[in-house]
Amino acid sequence: MNMFSTRKSEPPPPPVTPSQPNGASVSSAAGGLLSRGVSIKGTVKFSNELLIDGEVEGAIDSTGTLTVGEHASIRGEIRSKSVTVRGTIEGDIFATERCELQACCTVQGDIEAPRLIVDENATFRGSAKVTPKS
Repeated sequence: MNMFSTRKSEPPPPPVTPSQPNGASVSSAAGGLLSRGVSIKGTVKFSNELLIDGEVEGAIDSTGTLTVGEHASIRGEIRSKSVTVRGTIEGDIFATERCELQACCTVQGDIEAPRLIVDENATFRGSAKVTPKS
């Protein structure tokens, strides 16, 4: 029986970086996600980016970019730098830079933004105030 092994010690394996199914790395600087099936009652606040694909009942207050996913349902006022809508919103939207209503979205409420983009297949019931920044 040998007391000492003649095998060389192997270096530890390299650290594993989380990746998506397509092989792309996941960045910790990426925005937040409120996924489908998640429901929140109350105020949502964030500063960079957020994708909501679940349900929110309450105000959304941000200095960043909000994307409302195609499965999302939001009931409440939205205040953000930029808002892109693919889902359903019942409430007013106040954007300091831009608001975009994409195909198949539904917005019931007023919109105030310096830039407003509305796809021809979007549903919008409310008034729009488009005043460029001075």
